[in-house]
Amino acid sequence: MYKTVDICAGIGGIRKGFELTGKAVNVLSAENDRYACKTYEHLYGENPMNDVTTNEFKELLDSVEYDIFLAGFPCQAFSAAGKKEGFKDKLRGTIFFHLAEMIESTRPKSFLLENVEGLITHMKGETFNIILDTLINKLDYHIVGIEEQQDIYGNANGFIFNKQDIVLNAKHFGLPQNRPRVYIVGFDKKRYADKLNTIDFNKLPQERKRPPIFKNLTEVLELGADTKFYLSQGYLETLKKHKSSQSAKGNGFGYMIVNEPKFKHPISNAILATGGSGKERNLIHDPQDKIIGLMVKGKKTPINNEGIRLMKPNEWGKLQGFVGYAFLNGKNDTFSFPEGVSNTQKYKQFGNSVAIPVIEEIANEIVKVLDNLEGR
Repeated sequence: MYKTVDICAGIGGIRKGFELTGKAVNVLSAENDRYACKTYEHLYGENPMNDVTTNEFKELLDSVEYDIFLAGFPCQAFSAAGKKEGFKDKLRGTIFFHLAEMIESTRPKSFLLENVEGLITHMKGETFNIILDTLINKLDYHIVGIEEQQDIYGNANGFIFNKQDIVLNAKHFGLPQNRPRVYIVGFDKKRYADKLNTIDFNKLPQERKRPPIFKNLTEVLELGADTKFYLSQGYLETLKKHKSSQSAKGNGFGYMIVNEPKFKHPISNAILATGGSGKERNLIHDPQDKIIGLMVKGKKTPINNEGIRLMKPNEWGKLQGFVGYAFLNGKNDTFSFPEGVSNTQKYKQFGNSVAIPVIEEIANEIVKVLDNLEGR
């Protein structure tokens, strides 16, 4: 079994993807959102409340024997430190700074770092370039799908990669969600030296080879939702006006009904933790005659007469592979939230998490490579 550490863990989606390989066990976790920690403890039986920016946690990590470092981290700008400054001066103040420190100190056999697709173009590509330079040249790791570019004198001059080799989309992994994310997979060059040249792992898996978990959005939806998920007539009109005004300005932003009949194979847009935007871009047409025009507590106008509602948290859970897949025990789905978690928190925790089946496919490849490198 390979031992993993789960950093910036959220509710443990990355960890779970590795556990599904049957060849990984988690030995240490870190998360500082107290609500996410409650869910994590409920699911895995351990409280991950740790602050990765503290020396106390770094010392704890130093004392733990493990093989694979896992982290989903936020996209943050780095300082404009001069060329004479060390890489740590450029990274200081960011979560990645602390991740790099931990990788440097503990030298895991492999790591998986997950981020939004925009990381590649953030600050005109400079952020991603600094991350790659840190991992490849400063920490001496081989990164899957990345080649170093050299000038005519043989000096390092940036990096070459095909975006599709490192950006994977949940919609190709059995989930009806358009969710592209960057996955950075590294192996320790110091430890494995020439052995890495014998491994055929130049790009990340592009799809799930097994049958899809949900063929399309229709299989995810639980029709006949509670009235609280339906938009009021007034709010729906506001969304329509906003979309119309944005369209007139040439902007594409606006609400979207993702299961309209015109979509032959409906999928959702990426679900996001940032409140309304993720919800309004994933509205559902789910009419119920009995509730049209009802006045509901908390809404200033009656329920809309078009049957438009938000997706339910449970539906978001399916779109990430938590519900209906990763926690299945036979036919029994063991995923649940602890008592008292609000819908607001459920949306946030799912939106902040990862598409578990994508992680599972990457994890299978990492484990396979490590087996070869370790001669298992």
